[in-house]
Amino acid sequence: MAEITINATKRTEFGKGASRRDRRAGNVPAVIYGHGEAPQHVALPLRELGAALKSANVLLDVVVDGKTELTLPKSVTRNPLTGVLAHIDLVIVRRGERVKVEVPVHTTGKHDVDGILEHMHNTVEVEAEATSIPQFLELNMDGMMAGETRYASDVVLPAGVTLVSESNMPVIHLSERSTIVEEVPVAEAAAPADGAAAPAADAAKE
Repeated sequence: MAEITINATKRTEFGKGASRRDRRAGNVPAVIYGHGEAPQHVALPLRELGAALKSANVLLDVVVDGKTELTLPKSVTRNPLTGVLAHIDLVIVRRGERVKVEVPVHTTGKHDVDGILEHMHNTVEVEAEATSIPQFLELNMDGMMAGETRYASDVVLPAGVTLVSESNMPVIHLSERSTIVEEVPVAEAAAPADGAAAPAADAAKE
């Protein structure tokens, strides 16, 4: 998995005003916590942090005043309108420590073309060593027929990784295509009202 070093600066001012100033300066407010240590309020460079978070479950070596903390992103908040990073929580981890994380599932292989593939869950929760978290897991669809489902237990797990999600949690489902054809009634031409002569008939009498 990816491990990236990023420099941080301590935050000495707090509140919405201070956070806005950090963001205008190109930084993201963050909190580092865990392992019984006092929470650290820091600011991380937006561009570097955004690039790092493109890798799922990336480990961040955050350098604060010359001290490095190995962290794992726990909660990421983005601006609901722009999608720009607004805040991030980082939890401290130790090398060799096992952690529980959500890992993306990628599908491989070919399924029955007559079915419609539905992704029920895009991730599964697993437990792995903090420095050996897989960036993604694979689920093979070969031979999957319409009406069938693949579950969390079908996801391939690397050595040292164990499943935390329920084994019967559906991950993908291949729906059957509907073969029902609705009949659309054709509207009948309205009959002329009683006593009313058809235009053609009136013309013929003239």
